[in-house]
Amino acid sequence: MKYTIAIVDDHVLIANALKSIISNFNQYEVIHISENGLDFQEKITTKPLPNIVLLDVSMPIMDGFETAKWLKENHPNILIMTLSMQDDEQSLIKMIKNGAKGYMLKNTQPVELEKGLEALINKGFYFPDWASSKIFTSIGDDNINAHLQNNLSEREIEFLKYTTTEMTYKQISEKMFCSPRTIENYRDSLFDKLDLKSRVGLAVYALKNGYSE
Repeated sequence: MKYTIAIVDDHVLIANALKSIISNFNQYEVIHISENGLDFQEKITTKPLPNIVLLDVSMPIMDGFETAKWLKENHPNILIMTLSMQDDEQSLIKMIKNGAKGYMLKNTQPVELEKGLEALINKGFYFPDWASSKIFTSIGDDNINAHLQNNLSEREIEFLKYTTTEMTYKQISEKMFCSPRTIENYRDSLFDKLDLKSRVGLAVYALKNGYSE
């Protein structure tokens, strides 16, 4: 069985290069290419729905954030793999919040791309090391998850919700009417309790468990 892929990227050369690379993967086939989210919407009214969408973030007319959100609302069974030059935490968090199940950079080697696609199909997600699979492994266990949630204070949960936004830690402290140092204490406590090491990890945990603004 071959899994079908749609590429949504405004850089035509990159999109066609991706198609050529993927043509060498046994299990995958690119069925169409779109230059932005609106173009993609129009295409899938007349073409088959893909199993996977390789989605760029920065595009004119309708960018990756809007496209991912639209897919989440209208075609939740389509797996979204972000493929971008942007490696900042805010972009990753926002794409995850909008429904992306994977995130890779455009300088990724072909072997890593194939590995990411396989993980997306078989595990349902693929993210870089700093949003490690350990996050998803632990939150996928209901018993562990319940235990963790029972050990979180109300203020820690409130802070968790804000990690899914684009606010800085200083802005979060103002929103929570506390000092930046107190916010650092909440962050460090959650790192320890959840065995995480980054804000991205906290945001992924929050989104997976329904803690979001």
